[in-house]
Amino acid sequence: MGVVWVVFMAFPITSALDADVSDSTRGLAVGLLLAYAAVYIAGYIWMIRSDDWGRAARRGITAIVVMVALMIAAALLIGPGALGAGSFLISLAMFCGEARTAVIFSTGILIAEYSALAIVLSAMPDGFGEYGVLFMPPAIVYVSVGVVRLIIAAQERHDTIERQMALVAERERVARDVHDVLGHSLTVVTVKAELAERLIDIDPARAKAEIAEIRSLARESLAEVRATVAGLRVARLGDELDAARTALAGAGIAAELPTDPSVVDPRHRIVVAWVLREAITNVVRHSRAESCVVTLSHDGIVVTDDGIGVSPGEAERGFRGLRERVSTAGGSFDVGTADPGTRLEARW
Repeated sequence: MGVVWVVFMAFPITSALDADVSDSTRGLAVGLLLAYAAVYIAGYIWMIRSDDWGRAARRGITAIVVMVALMIAAALLIGPGALGAGSFLISLAMFCGEARTAVIFSTGILIAEYSALAIVLSAMPDGFGEYGVLFMPPAIVYVSVGVVRLIIAAQERHDTIERQMALVAERERVARDVHDVLGHSLTVVTVKAELAERLIDIDPARAKAEIAEIRSLARESLAEVRATVAGLRVARLGDELDAARTALAGAGIAAELPTDPSVVDPRHRIVVAWVLREAITNVVRHSRAESCVVTLSHDGIVVTDDGIGVSPGEAERGFRGLRERVSTAGGSFDVGTADPGTRLEARW
């Protein structure tokens, strides 16, 4: 973008070629102006390769200082025509730092350039008539590059917001998945530990078997948590049906569970598996139910129990993560008190 403005070097170079000076002076002035253009192009490339606006600003200011010195030297040789190169200072300044700082810096350079032109031209008999055109390029560059700079700043803000939203979504996913994984696993471990404690004196062999299952569950839970944090955890409906059967049996709750998970639409099976896991965890942990029925269909799942039911507040708070998961997948989620017990439903 910035290299486009090299076209504005035509006027100061033409002024140098037409200046009423010796050939050596003319050649030196042209050389200074070409060096000015080279520093501008090099400075622009140097800036856009910077990895942050702070470094770009330092590089840009360095280039601007060198360019000002070259322009003043050329102006001393050929007159105010060399000041027509001042537009390039504005172009570089627009990328010296964050957008607000860069615009302020560019505005300062524009004012300084106009002031210098006004002072120089007012001291000449027909300065404004002969060189008044020099006021146009700085304004054109200031507006054009300024608009581009503001567009870039807006895009950067948009990208930053998107990254922040993605980070928040990832944190919520990890929190939700860890809650669902550990909530279910620890509930089953607790139930089996209580059962093993009761059996340890009356049936040591069965108590030993329950303790072995607790150890296995703990290892599986650790692997699931690691997979969840890594973003690799996928709930499988068939596995969750087996886990639900084990958990309900361990809690002494009569279970009526389907055996064929394939009835559920393949697009929704993973989310239905999460719903089943969380629903069974709630039944085992809170419901005080004697029986639980799970019904699967092509477009969803229904879980009912004959326990103590849930209040509207508990339904809202206790299933917030699950509600978000179903909603994100394009489904509807409802949980409330049945007669008796609790009824939980997810549909697509």
